Amino acid sequence: MIEDIVGITFWTDDLDRMFHFYNDILSLPLHSKHDGFIAFQVGELRLNLGNHREVHSFAKDPYRVMANLSVKDIVSTHRDLVDHGVQFIREPEKESWGGIVATFLDPDGNILQLLEFPQS
Repeated sequence: MIEDIVGITFWTDDLDRMFHFYNDILSLPLHSKHDGFIAFQVGELRLNLGNHREVHSFAKDPYRVMANLSVKDIVSTHRDLVDHGVQFIREPEKESWGGIVATFLDPDGNILQLLEFPQS
């Protein structure tokens, strides 16, 4: 049976643009970079980017899948990303469960979410 989720991959037709965003703007730790495929190590999970011949332009259904990225200080992270031109579609907002959430787009229009978990 399935034991764990080890990674998620965003396919693209512009790997250089996506690499710049995830590496230079989000500052994710690079795991490996090969021709047509890049992996970032985020905790125990790998967030991958790859060229795919069936992917063209922006995500056609970006609400279908959303990657959630944990941060310690969502207000400063949000401010830094806005300063880098990242487009947010939901500003930081406290949820009923106590955490704070903010939602943004990557260059291909994929939706990502910042999560600041409540302090215990």
